[in-house]
Amino acid sequence: MALLDVRDLSVVFHRKGANPFTAVDKVSFSVEPGQTVGLVGESGCGKSVTSLAIMRLLAKRGNTVTGSVLFEGTDLLRLSDREMRDRRGRDLGMVFQDPLSSLNPVIPIGLQVTEVLERHRDMSRRQARVEAAELLDKVGIPDPARRLDEYPHQLSGGMRQRALIAIALACRPRLLIADEPTTALDVTIQAQILAVLGELVRDTGTALIMITHDLGVVAGLCDEVNVLYGGRIVERAERHELFARPRHPYTHGLLRSIPRLDAPRGEKLSPIRGSVSDNIPWDSGCAFAPRCPNEIATCREVTPALEPAEGRLLRCHNPVSSTVVAGEGVR
Repeated sequence: MALLDVRDLSVVFHRKGANPFTAVDKVSFSVEPGQTVGLVGESGCGKSVTSLAIMRLLAKRGNTVTGSVLFEGTDLLRLSDREMRDRRGRDLGMVFQDPLSSLNPVIPIGLQVTEVLERHRDMSRRQARVEAAELLDKVGIPDPARRLDEYPHQLSGGMRQRALIAIALACRPRLLIADEPTTALDVTIQAQILAVLGELVRDTGTALIMITHDLGVVAGLCDEVNVLYGGRIVERAERHELFARPRHPYTHGLLRSIPRLDAPRGEKLSPIRGSVSDNIPWDSGCAFAPRCPNEIATCREVTPALEPAEGRLLRCHNPVSSTVVAGEGVR
């Protein structure tokens, strides 16, 4: 049985004097123990809102969340606030996108780690401090005993991100959500952060949801990939198959817009035309139609369903030919 089973999750934001805005539209996916599942797409496609809805961290006012989020059979959306607080940190952890704004700037790093251990693992202050130093060492922070007494502004961006990972791992959660964990970090630090996450999954069997717009991260870490556009999943496939032969025009466009080391000198990139705001409502047809090079008349008249197609799920009336290869695949 899946550890996490998200079914028809929708998030609608209500704005005064404006029409409701659907940020997440009937998203369904599952995660098994030890599996890494990717949520991929441009900014504004609904990735982060999906994670915040799963963790019950959206504001209580101004939005409506429907569907179900089953964690070992228990619907997290139906739990009381107290019950959900007990689940966060203990069963579910999250690494947020911006470590500088996620960490409290006026509290030492050590206290931010130990409070999780005291709250969920009933440790004394002394025991928690020893455990906190071990966690910082585990995620690769040098001289961890000294770092416990330092404040977030005294740490580099990479160390702040590692501190967030240490906090998320403090209670050994069975599910970890990483929301753009390598954003704004240089490539060497990105590789180190991804190595830490990969070791976590291998060593502990923790399930991981990786939220990112960086397809390089997906290629190196994820087992299964969900591509989102306009709040809906448009393609789901095993990562090797997705990179070797993307079928949805949006997925194909994302891959073609990535620079390649083996490309001829001076060759131009092929970006997706328009922007994420250039869409039509899903109820009227395919939201990607205004930007799609494969658009046909049906695309603006009939809403495509997410259906099985050649070992994947695909939401498209006129997909890219399976003989078209976007790259050399993922090894």
